[in-house]
Order: sequence, then structure tokens, then C-alpha cells
Amino acid sequence: MKQTDYLILGAGASGLMLAYRMAKNPFFDHKSILILDQEQNKGNDRTWCFWEKGTGEWDPLLSKEWSQIYFGALGKSKKISLGSFSYKMIRSEAFYKYIWNFIQHKKNISFVRDEVIHIKSLEEQVQVNGKSKTYLASKVFNSIPLNQTYSSQKKYPVLKQHFIGWFIKTKQDAFDEETATFMDFNIEQKGNTRFMYVLPFSKKEALFEYTLFSENLLAKESYEEAIEKYLSDKNITDYRIVEKEQGSIPMTCYPFASENEKNIVHIGTAGGWTKASTGYTFANSSKKTKELVNFLKNNSDLSTFEKRSKYNLYDLLFLDVLAQHNELGSNIFSNLFQKVHIHSLFRFLNEESNLMEDLKIIFSVPSIKFTQAIFKRFLL
Repeated sequence: MKQTDYLILGAGASGLMLAYRMAKNPFFDHKSILILDQEQNKGNDRTWCFWEKGTGEWDPLLSKEWSQIYFGALGKSKKISLGSFSYKMIRSEAFYKYIWNFIQHKKNISFVRDEVIHIKSLEEQVQVNGKSKTYLASKVFNSIPLNQTYSSQKKYPVLKQHFIGWFIKTKQDAFDEETATFMDFNIEQKGNTRFMYVLPFSKKEALFEYTLFSENLLAKESYEEAIEKYLSDKNITDYRIVEKEQGSIPMTCYPFASENEKNIVHIGTAGGWTKASTGYTFANSSKKTKELVNFLKNNSDLSTFEKRSKYNLYDLLFLDVLAQHNELGSNIFSNLFQKVHIHSLFRFLNEESNLMEDLKIIFSVPSIKFTQAIFKRFLL
């Protein structure tokens, strides 16, 4: 039985961010920290994007950043300058390498390759049963989605941001490398919220992702046929596929924090750190791990870490509407991008907006559907 002060379950973005912040803070120098995962070197298994004002903490790791975005919808397409903001991208391999290179020099941090089977709270410690060993820890930070309760309950809608992406390379110049396609709804919607997401890295290289915000996944060929058609419609025919990626990210306001305990806190997607209305996780994990490290220096009860805010309500109403009227996604996002300044929209999605910005967002979406959602949620 292996014992440690802090046990981090999962060596993905949130787990490694937390270990990195602990490694940088002298408060944790005399605490033993163990990271547990089935594998340490995950390679380029993720592509993370986020918007940010000015220079940021993760800038040395950026694969690319864009100064403007394109939003496409029938009759409402436009390029949008981001001004003081940038849209930034990190490939996971660079992130993993950077974090491991930093924390490997800390003698109090170690890694064990194992599979987590079960987590159990004891009186003053936590027992984690792995496939090959049992672990005891004073505090556990879990980023592994062991509990699927959120997907079977009915109180909070559960959608998914699901996608398949192709990294392609063309022989001729084909892309505007200064403009990222944030959402292009100029494709068949088929009763869902469907859009193309395009990240150009150069004039000849780009990532094309066919993305849905909906309840059910599609057959693999449906995503790939949609990408092929989109490329053909753009007269991009002479290309080769360099790499593929796929993913499915839960979009729900289920209160994951209610499952936190005195000595266990769930982090990352497993802790509800994914922004429910967009599926973005990286920037929120960066913010939350900072808050968690500061919290640990002054508090011992992890069940009190998470606080709900007005944004939980905003996200819940949005998902209520999208779950009942998935075909309205294109219209809702079109109104937002047409009526709200991009800086206000980014601050709202970053959960940093003021009341005036909140009101602009609220009055830009279809009022009848959201009023009905409020009535069903709180008055029935």
C-alpha cells in the first residue's frame, strides 16, 4: 500500500496543470505528490483552443494564434477582428512535454502507471484501489470520469460536443492563415446544431472539424463525408490527410461539485470544469487550478471549494433550450455574433462579464424560447 499526501488521478490537462502549480509553489515542497495514470506520454491526443487578451501564461506552448475569426451562417456571415484578444491553440504533446520537463526535477513529485478502479473515503484519508496496487492519500484530486451518474439523471440536460477532425495539407495555397473559422453553419443542419470549425496553420495546412452540439453521436462515416463535402464546396480537392482526431465532450450543468467530499475534489471534465454552453475546458482548468492551489493553502475541506454563480443559470437555460430545440443552435449563435461585441461575448463566456454585458447577451437570444425554459425550469 503506497501512501502520499496528495494524489492526482489522471495525467491530462487539469491533473498536470495542478501538479505544475503545486511544483511552482514552495508551500507544497514538503508534501509528497503522486500522479497516477495508465500512461504518461499521451502524445498529440488533444488540441486545445481558447481566447485570451494579450500575452498569457501558456504562450510559449502555442502552435498558432489568430487575430480574427470567421463566423458563418445563412445571410449573417462575417469576419470579426479580435482586437486586443487572440484565439490561441496548443497541441497536447507540447503541453505534456513542458509540464513533465518542469515537474521531473521536483523530488517530492512522482508518477505511477496504474488504472484506477475505485475511490473510497476513509475517516481522515482516501483509499484508491488501482489495478495493481492500493494507495492512501490525505487529499485526492480526481480527473478520471469514473462516475457516470450525470449521464443517467433527468434533471439536467446532457448534450455532447462531438466531432471528427482532419489535419490536411494541400499542394497549393488554399487558406487564410490569419483567420480561424470559429463556427460555419453554412452546412446542412439536419435538425441539429452542426457547424464546421477550421484552424489554418499556414496557407497549405489546416484542421477541419465537423462538430455537433447534440445528444447522440453519429456514425464515423457521417462526420467524414461532411468534411469531404465541405472541402469540395470550397474547391479544395488536391490534399492529403496528415492526421485525424475525434472527441466527445459532455455539455451539462449537472452539479459535479456535489460529489466532492472533505478529502476528494473532482477536477477537469470530471469536476464539471467544461464550460457547459460551449464545451471549452482548457482555459477554465487553468483558472480553476490556480484557485484550487490557493484554496489548499488556507482550507482543508475540499467539499467547500466549488461555488455556483449566475453563469450556472445562464448555461442551464441555454442547454434547456438547445436540448428541446436543437435545430435552433444556428439561429441562437447567429444572434449572439451579430448583436454582441466580440469582447463582451468572450468576457461572458469566460465568466468575467458585468451586468450590462449580461443583459446584452440575454436580449440577443430568442426571448420566447428562453422564457419558456425559465417557466418550465422554475415555475412548473
